[in-house]
Order: sequence, then C-alpha cells, then structure tokens
Amino acid sequence: MALGAVIAFSPVGGNVAGANNVATVSAATSTNLPQDMSDGAILHAFCWSFNTIKNNMANIAAAGFSAVQTSPINACESNYSAMTLSGPNGCWYYHYQPTDWTIGNYQLGTRAQFKSMCDEADKYGIKIIVDVVPNHTASAKDHVSSNLKNAVGGQSKLYHSTGDTWITDYSNRLQCTRYSLSGLPDVDTENTSFQNYFISYLNDCIACGADGFRYDTAKHIGLPDDSRPSGVNNNFWGRVTTEITNASSIFNYGEVLQGGNERLGAYQKAIGATTASSYGEQIRTALKNKNFLVSNIMNYCIPSDANSDDLVTWVESHDNYINDGTWSELTEAQVLLGYAIITARADGTPLFFSRPKGSSTSNMWGNNTIGEAGSDAYKSATVREVNLFRNNMVGQSEYLRNPNGSERILMIERGNKGMTIVNNSQWNYVLSDITTNLADGTYVDHISGTNTFTVSGGKISGTIPENGVVVLYNTSSSNSGSNSGSNSGSSNTTTVYFYNSSNWSQVYAYVWGPGELLGKWPGTKCTADGSKWYKITLPSGPASNLHVIFNNGGNGSQSPDYVISNSTNVEMKNSSSTKYTSKSAAGY
Repeated sequence: MALGAVIAFSPVGGNVAGANNVATVSAATSTNLPQDMSDGAILHAFCWSFNTIKNNMANIAAAGFSAVQTSPINACESNYSAMTLSGPNGCWYYHYQPTDWTIGNYQLGTRAQFKSMCDEADKYGIKIIVDVVPNHTASAKDHVSSNLKNAVGGQSKLYHSTGDTWITDYSNRLQCTRYSLSGLPDVDTENTSFQNYFISYLNDCIACGADGFRYDTAKHIGLPDDSRPSGVNNNFWGRVTTEITNASSIFNYGEVLQGGNERLGAYQKAIGATTASSYGEQIRTALKNKNFLVSNIMNYCIPSDANSDDLVTWVESHDNYINDGTWSELTEAQVLLGYAIITARADGTPLFFSRPKGSSTSNMWGNNTIGEAGSDAYKSATVREVNLFRNNMVGQSEYLRNPNGSERILMIERGNKGMTIVNNSQWNYVLSDITTNLADGTYVDHISGTNTFTVSGGKISGTIPENGVVVLYNTSSSNSGSNSGSNSGSSNTTTVYFYNSSNWSQVYAYVWGPGELLGKWPGTKCTADGSKWYKITLPSGPASNLHVIFNNGGNGSQSPDYVISNSTNVEMKNSSSTKYTSKSAAGY
C-alpha cells in the first residue's frame, strides 16, 4: 500500500482499540485499493455533506477504505430545514423522503459539489456508493416535484393504488411490496415512465462519478415472481440493474432487513448483493456477551439460497443505531472489535458506520449537526490496519479458531499469509505454541508497530493486548522477517500531527535533516485540524531522518526535538518528550 507515511504526536497511551485512540492518516500519493468493490471496505459517511467527504478523502484513503457510501443525494423534504440530525425542525430522515429524483439537496449539497466530491475520490481510487430511495416519496405529496408527476403521467400514476394504505402484515408479500411503509406513499415502481425517470437519475449519478448504489427498503419493491395484480410486470430490478450506464461495473446492493419474508437469496439474484442485518445482530450479541466462540461467529445467518460473498456486512448500520437501542449498549471500542472480525473474514463486504460526532453511550446524537464529519473512529489504527489487512488478503481462504477453546479470543487466519486476532477480555492473553496455518517467521503487529509474534513449526506465540486487536502479515515477498505496520510500501510525504496542549495562539513546525526543509526558524505555520490538533506535511523520502520542533511562532515556547524516520509511528504534545501510540484529545 503506497501511502504517505503517517506520524502523529500525542500524550495518549493504552489500547489502540479504545474509542478515543484515533490514529492519524495522511494523503495517499497512490493506492493499491482493490478494484472489485466487494474485496474492499465501505465507509458509511452518515449525513456527511459532499464537501465534508471531499475534504476528508485523503484520510479515508489512508484508512484503507475502497468506497464511501453517501446518504441519499436526491431532492428531499425541506419544509423544516434546520441542519440537525434529530429535532422538531430538521432530521436526518428527510433525505429519505424524496421530492424528486434529481441530484442535490439542502442537507448534503449541490450537484456540482457532488461531482467535485466524486472527482476527488477518483484521485485516490475510491469508489462512491449512492444511497437511493425509489420505494416512496415524502409523505406530503404536494411537496413532490411537478416535473416528476408530469413525467410519470400525473400524481395518481406515481403511486400504487394501495400506496397510502399502511402495511399491517409484513408476511404478506403483496402488502410488503405495494402498501405504505410507515405512512410514506408507495411509488408504483412498475410504471414504465417512472422507471425511465429513475434510470435517468441513476445515469446522472454515474455521469457525475458514482460507482454503485445502495437501494433503500429494497424488499418493499417486488421481485418478478411476487404477488401482484393481474397485468402488472414486476420488472423494476431487471431494468435498473441492466439499463444503466456501465451496468456491468456498477456495484449494487439492496437493504433487505431480515426478520421474516425477506427473500434474501432472490434479492441477491435480482440486485447483486444484499445487507446482512441478522449477522450484524449476532456480532453485537457476541460483543455484549464477550463470547467469540467460532460457532457464534462463523454462520452468516442467511438462508440456504443466499450467498455469503454477496453480502454487505456491518457491526451496526444507521438503521439499527437509530431503531434498536444498541447505540447505548456498545461503545465505539467494542464496535471496533466487531469490525475487525467482519473485515478480516473472507466473505461479505464490510461497512463501517460513522457514528455522529461527539456521540457516546449516553448521547445518541452527539453534536447533532447534519453535514459535518462523524466520529474519528473510522481513522483509528484498528480500522485502518484491518482494512489494509483485507486489501492484502484478497483471494486467501479463511480459518477461524479459538486458542485453547477460549471464548474471548478469536483468530481469523487467511491462508498461510496473514492473521487477525481479537481479544474481547480485560486481560492480556498469551498465546503459547498455538497451532496456526500462518507461515513460519517473525511478525510485528501492524497496529502497535512493536508487538512481536513468532511462528515456528506451525505454532504461534505472542501476547494479545486486553480488549485489543492484532494484525499479522508481512508485506515483503518473503514469509519471514519483520514488518513495519502502517508504514509499508513507499512514501513520498509524511504528515505529522501535534496536540497544542498549552494553547499557543499559533503553531509552527521547524524541520531540518539535513538543511531547513520548511524554511528558517520558526519554520512553516501548521494547519489547524480541530480540537487543538495541528498538522504539517513533511517532504520525507524512504530513507529520510527528519528533525521536527513545534513552536509558537518563535515567541519563546517550543516542543522537544523529535527525530522522524520513515518507520516511526509516534505522537506527542508540546510539553512532553514521551512517545505514544495514538492520536486523541481525550484526558489531557
């Protein structure tokens, strides 16, 4: 993975899987992200604006994500236009209430901003997945665009004849696919004129740079053999998946929440892939019960006619986060352990849901603002390294085991090339001559950058930190020897992060080694990165050893002199010479 080297300075020690232990990332000079989207990982940028996603694209790329999923980008309900995730005058779910299928809305941004975001993603090899909502419109029909109504033959032609009748029996497929979901008018998705209009919308998304679509409430749109009135042809899925631009290269998956009558296998065949909501529930239960027995993890909880490789998996999604109360039951630290499991496994495409900024187990909505970036957890060392592990394990088989039968420890082996180990206990766990498929050699954990494991004669030994994740594989062509964690591959730049704990009014970086690389003392002014963090990009080559001193613009205060090498991954604050292993403003 040819990424810019990542260096940070902060005074936070402890377990890298903690919710606040946020690893830093820098812009990728080039990437080796999987070309097949199903081989990579998806960041669900829940309610992030187009500009916010664009401005964070370097971070997303360096965190190893191959795709970003947006919230719905269609014109939407705007009667109450406050930019709050939750509240009486504005809500996240308004963009799930279309008023037209055109690009741009007041919550996320304009069509031009969407295209600019897609252009930025292309620079990093990142794919864009658009959340689309064809099943229903806003509940206020008079807010729906007249252009849309006219295009489909009038308002009466836009909806099913039963489109205002609420579903009362979800086991009844006719109700499920033609009645109203929670009061939202059900669109006549079999209307050819509507299909044409919607396909034009999809093609405009593709023309702007979209690479895939997530179909909201997919199981509420009929399959070809579903119950339907005489003369109706349920051909929506056949058309929207084949009559779009570059159809063969577009990644499609449907939100098919399980719970009975979901026909998961049939929707996979019709769309391409589906969600795996029951598996997410199983992972959350395993996290809460601290039970990682292989028997509790292995099964993807899908019917026999469904394919585990045609799933989008998650620990949590916006649906369960909002609807089932688990937001208060799992910390982000626990979520990261679960994410390591689903991402290290061979099947499914893992999705990481970005919780609202500032949220916690006692504060569901956090800062409660639509448009801004969510929690920094997507940049954590755990997320980054399991993503990079996945990218490096494409095509490798999987083997899951519990060492010594321990229900708290799960080893996920990929062929003989790599392994991810998850410890769901409050104690360090010592592996001593545990059988493994991993090739003999010495491995350095990619997350810590220091924790060493040895494999000899098919037996592995080493220590897994409490409530932690270990990622083992070697990036060289040899199966033996050490590796340098996140700094594998070549690097053209190094981004250094600095925590301004003394509240200097300005932060400068003076860099030398040899020569003054960013100007004479006091150097170059750093860029603010939020919550007292500042950053500077250094011209570091593969063999460089640079010195950096942070200062307050030459006004009498400065940090210690640090030596930064290409294989170093440290953090600091202005008053400490101690090196740490994570970036967080917590606890200072």
